[in-house]
Amino acid sequence: MKKTYKIDVDCANCANKMEEAAKNTAGVANATVNFMTLKMSVEFEDGSDVDTVMAEVLKNCKAVEDDCEIYL
Repeated sequence: MKKTYKIDVDCANCANKMEEAAKNTAGVANATVNFMTLKMSVEFEDGSDVDTVMAEVLKNCKAVEDDCEIYL
């Protein structure tokens, strides 16, 4: 399953950090952050609980960029 989320991030470098943090989260097959549109696309692994995985993605993104936001 693939879902797209609106995000808030200050710079392109921060967006790259968010993308890497999301990709390294358990349950995420792939993730792409588009700084220009302020959107994050997340492809989930089969059988993953989307809400649980996205809570972890947000936590991991805030660890690398504390002023970012993902609107779940």
